[in-house]
Amino acid sequence: MDYSKGRGRNRKLRALGKHAVLLLAAALMLYPLLWMVASSFRPEALIFRDPSLIPTEVDLGHYEDGWNALAHPFHVFLINSAIIVAGSLIGNLLTCSMAAYAFAKLDFRGRSFLFGALLLTLMLPMHVILIPQYVLFSNLDWVNTFLPLIVPKFLATDAFFVFLMVQFFRGLPKELDEAARLDGAGYWRTYFQVILPLSVPALATTAIFTFIWTWNDFFGQLIYLTKPALQTAPVALRNFVDATSGASWGSLFAMSIVTLIPVFIVFLVGQKYLVKGIATTGIK
Repeated sequence: MDYSKGRGRNRKLRALGKHAVLLLAAALMLYPLLWMVASSFRPEALIFRDPSLIPTEVDLGHYEDGWNALAHPFHVFLINSAIIVAGSLIGNLLTCSMAAYAFAKLDFRGRSFLFGALLLTLMLPMHVILIPQYVLFSNLDWVNTFLPLIVPKFLATDAFFVFLMVQFFRGLPKELDEAARLDGAGYWRTYFQVILPLSVPALATTAIFTFIWTWNDFFGQLIYLTKPALQTAPVALRNFVDATSGASWGSLFAMSIVTLIPVFIVFLVGQKYLVKGIATTGIK
């Protein structure tokens, strides 16, 4: 009896130790973010002098200054980001799900080869196709427009989301397709009325990842959007740092917090769908 009690006590101690390590790791990862939040309320002179998470002096002026510090008010850059995100969301949800439905449910010649070629693109670094893409979009006169960042999403170019939805669609019972076919439904009706309503977890996962990746994208938006009026929030944040005249760190931190708020909201709202979508698609 004493031996079993000792084993139970050891298990509790191990569990307590694991939780302590996890809490310490979480604190280390969250500290830079919390410090940035606190620094956005500190006077400029105290930002790098005070490592604490509670400001001794509060200055709310960084948010007002940062909002109007650039060539355009910061809401212009947020709207530009929202336009690109909205177009990317619609494109990925529509075309990636259509491509996934074809690979998972339809039988056509060359399906396995084409799906394998699609998966190979996941291993292709974006820098390999960067120059050819830029030349193509430049010849189309799409530079300094949102088209290079939105139109490719309507061509199912994000192979990761196609693969994710293929895994999910393959897990749906084939009897559903057969029942729809017996009722006289064609491929399009089966896709819209049978497959999509059952694919909310996979679609939600695609939407969340698309939002976060597109909203936080810096490199692609920096290349194609050079006019200040068209720049997005991540690119605009770079303008607060000037290699010649220094940086307005308080305004930068304040606008960084403003830019992060939509990401936190989307992640918190869609967290359960994200976990369910990853779990039901077989991605480990």
